[in-house]
Amino acid sequence: MFRGEMTSFGKKLVRRRMVDLSSEDTHFARCLSMLDLIALGVGSTLGAGVYVLAGEVAKDMAGPSIILCFLVAAFSSVLAGLCYAEFGARVPKAGSAYLYSYVTVGEIWAFIAGWNLILSYVIGTASVARAWSAAFDNIIGNHISTFFMNKTTLHVPLLAERPDFFTLILIGPLTALLAFGVSESTFVNKIFTAVNLMVLGFVIITGFVKGDIKNWQLSEEDYNRLYPNPPDDVRKEVFGSGGFVPFGLEGILTGAATCFYAFVGFDCIATTGEEARNPQRSIPIGIIVSLLICFVAYFGVSAALTLMVPYFLLNKESPLPEAFKAVGWEPARYAVAVGSLCALSSSLLGSMFPMPRVIYAMAEDGLLFKCFSKINSHTKTPLLATVTSGFLAAVMASLFDLKGLVDLMSIGTLLAYSLVALCVLILRYQSRQLNSPKAMEMLELNGNEEERVIMNPTITTTSAQQKETLSPAMLFNPPTDTPTALSGRIVYICVLVIAMLITVICVVLTFKVTALKDASVGWIVALVLLFVALLIPTIIVWRQPQSNTRLNFKVPFLPLLPIFSIFINILLMVQLSADTWICFAIWMAVGFTIYFGYGIRNSVQGKKAEEPCATIEKPLHHPGLDLNPVAAVV
Repeated sequence: MFRGEMTSFGKKLVRRRMVDLSSEDTHFARCLSMLDLIALGVGSTLGAGVYVLAGEVAKDMAGPSIILCFLVAAFSSVLAGLCYAEFGARVPKAGSAYLYSYVTVGEIWAFIAGWNLILSYVIGTASVARAWSAAFDNIIGNHISTFFMNKTTLHVPLLAERPDFFTLILIGPLTALLAFGVSESTFVNKIFTAVNLMVLGFVIITGFVKGDIKNWQLSEEDYNRLYPNPPDDVRKEVFGSGGFVPFGLEGILTGAATCFYAFVGFDCIATTGEEARNPQRSIPIGIIVSLLICFVAYFGVSAALTLMVPYFLLNKESPLPEAFKAVGWEPARYAVAVGSLCALSSSLLGSMFPMPRVIYAMAEDGLLFKCFSKINSHTKTPLLATVTSGFLAAVMASLFDLKGLVDLMSIGTLLAYSLVALCVLILRYQSRQLNSPKAMEMLELNGNEEERVIMNPTITTTSAQQKETLSPAMLFNPPTDTPTALSGRIVYICVLVIAMLITVICVVLTFKVTALKDASVGWIVALVLLFVALLIPTIIVWRQPQSNTRLNFKVPFLPLLPIFSIFINILLMVQLSADTWICFAIWMAVGFTIYFGYGIRNSVQGKKAEEPCATIEKPLHHPGLDLNPVAAVV
């Protein structure tokens, strides 16, 4: 009895959403063009970081080699972007990483992805709103902060020292704009993004015209000329060894880890699956093109900045205005101010846009409260989800101290990236693909082959009796060129092993870095053995047959690119502090309370599975493989 209950409970956790791609029906308005999606991705990604981050990384971490930092960071982001692009071509529905996880690895993982996406978008919106308020306040002479500083001061843990009521005024109209209609909000976003790109183009051209290549070839004598007789420790910390790479390879890698977060935001394109006119084509192209535009902008601005001013003289707080002042173009600071406000505005819209759509997708599936799944008949937007998410972000922006919460945004984003990469890796090697409505009908059922035959006589007994046996030859030399039930299950198990080994390797690299630097033989041998162990399941996955399903876009070089993406994401997650992980655990505890108290009982997929007639009415086809072997095991 107890075993049966546990089996039933386990199946609930790994049940997957069935997506019928034969129908394009949607409650949303399909009005977004490819240009709209590209502008949305660029606006969300190319925010305030391009005006501040480049100066900070160049001065403290990388010097002129900051352009290499952005190159490495862009490569890492493109790996995640490629995985999102393939799923955008497979599943053109609202929900992003939440939906991709739901259709591949099961409900509990989908809820974890969706719940963390909500956290990421809320904190991202709140932090950008704070930055917009601070930038505007600085332009008008800090009058707003001075006024509130004299009126209100709070001394409560986790709350900001003073409320920022201006963020309420800022987020309110943008929430109303998003609620009013998607075409209107994307039109405003295109204006902000266009102005931002024009300003950045002006910065890049000016930098190459007024810059001096000697600033990439600085020697120690140049530093001593500007700072006579500095202490050795100051010289080493501030100046490095001179040249194009003053802080060495370690500086490039450290800078790349920081620059990686400058590319976060493109995933908002993946939430527009039900609002894009041709999602299976425009979503992959939109993701790749927006990442390319953002890389060119970051690369160009950082190059212009370090050409105009020696990197150790950069102002970390306002690098671009000070750089123009140094070359005698001080009035250009006003253009930079306009560009930064437009960048923050488009970034704010980009952070707010996907949040209600993820909430809507989860509510429509019954994992969150059903009221959030209602679409307004006039605006064709999830009105209640939009207003609620905007209100939550406004409260957080106005009251909370976001410095300690911003790292939580990184956890949610990196976790979503990792899950999407895992899903791509698993799904490509399965015998049935998501773009086949017949396959989705097949996957609706659980149980063994004989039960399916009994429920639907159209399945022949011959297909039901087909069995595959596992042998060493199956692992490294499969007998067929097309995926089978067994080969798909082999890949599933190997991917789980790969994820666990990558996690262990990242933990060792992070917490035993001192021992590795000291050439501790024991830890070096252990690390080598872990990499060898990782290589074995990777080779097994590589040898398995891939699906030949035609898609508008597919991730190249499987399984290496998704595995490398997972490795980078987990490595960055492990770098976060213990306090951040404690806050993450609290957030997940709240989420699991909602899921196990409400979602697991109200899941739409769960209710469909409880309808005995639903499966009999549908014509079944040869089932191939249940995408989640855990369900069969449980």
